[in-house]
Amino acid sequence: MIKLGRGPWRSLRWRIRLTLWLFAALTGLLVAAFAKMADWALQLFFALESYGAWVPFMLAPVVGMATVWATQKYFPGIQGSGIPQVIAATRLASQGRPVGHLVSLRIALGKILLGAFALIGGFSAGREGPSVQVAASVLSAAHRFLPLSRAIRMRDLILAGGAAGVSAAFNTPLAGIVFAVEELGRRLETRTSGILVSSIILSGLLSMALLGNYNYFGRIRIDHVDLHIVGPIVVCGALCGALGGLLSRLILWPQHRPDFPLWRWRTAHPILFAGGCGLVVALLGWLGGGLSYGSGYGITQHVVSGETTLPWHAPITRFLATLTSYHSGIPGGIFAPSLAVGAALGSNISAFFGPEVGAIPVVTLCMTGFLAAVTQAPITSAIIVMEMVDGHNMVLSLMAVALVARAVSSRMGAELYQQLAWRFWADGREREKTP
Repeated sequence: MIKLGRGPWRSLRWRIRLTLWLFAALTGLLVAAFAKMADWALQLFFALESYGAWVPFMLAPVVGMATVWATQKYFPGIQGSGIPQVIAATRLASQGRPVGHLVSLRIALGKILLGAFALIGGFSAGREGPSVQVAASVLSAAHRFLPLSRAIRMRDLILAGGAAGVSAAFNTPLAGIVFAVEELGRRLETRTSGILVSSIILSGLLSMALLGNYNYFGRIRIDHVDLHIVGPIVVCGALCGALGGLLSRLILWPQHRPDFPLWRWRTAHPILFAGGCGLVVALLGWLGGGLSYGSGYGITQHVVSGETTLPWHAPITRFLATLTSYHSGIPGGIFAPSLAVGAALGSNISAFFGPEVGAIPVVTLCMTGFLAAVTQAPITSAIIVMEMVDGHNMVLSLMAVALVARAVSSRMGAELYQQLAWRFWADGREREKTP
């Protein structure tokens, strides 16, 4: 320990710790504020939608075009989920390259403001993936305020911020750590672990103080799990693996086939394209009785608690609305919408397994399986759902269905976030070459 004076508070090590803890607390504050703003935006949308089914057809295109215009003009780099940007930023930082176009306080501000604003249009987008980019942006900004910049690598700060974002957004601290290892960093070094855990604890505590200690989707009621669950694990894993893999493949379509006419037109006219996507989102919402609007958090909570069942078209309209919302170019994630698709699918097929299994276990399995298939991060998906619904007695079942879904999905394409991150990483290298 390097001493700058007699008192421990002047120690260089303590100054580094205090700086990191201050920014970790700021991370929790901003993620909680983002959650509140997203809730208010959705409440405003549904309040406006109550005036008539025609409102979303006016609202969604305008909000979509305004969001994409502001994104491109003032906040380039915030479009989409935010998780691919964080993955790319960790790679660029490990190579000593600049990352300010992917994680910065400007990026965090734009992600929060425009991410919440897009929900006023009813787009099927979540705030959880964006919270990862917000948190990574805030904690990476701490690097310039450290009394010794070489004490902690920028890459480690970005990694810890991303994990803290997952923890604070879902109130799932264990999932935050697993997500950092499985998706963001792919390995956890000793020097990183202390920063990671302390950042998760502090940001999570502040978020909990503002939002309350809650389970994201409430608590499931399952007395016991027996061998009757084996069949649903296989069926749900295979079905969700195929559908989740299809969603992932369709999201990557523009990246794999940029010469396709639709994507060429989107590149030439991004704002008009966003308006068209808004019309599609409104049409899907109208056809589906409003079940595909927003992040899907509210309706999924009712399904998980067993308070309601969903019609056959709910997973279809949510699936298409999520895909359309992502391609529109707005800043918004796919975590919550993917869970909503899985819950709707589970609500539809649960009757086939009879009372021996029950509806709620099937819904929970499908949520895990679909998320694991889309992200190809099975351990994160299993733990995140387990923590969100307080389903510790289903942990082995959730891990099993996640592995089955991931095995099926991997046959249909590569990992979604890693593929999307490659584009941001390549753009970062090109920016460095451009004078």
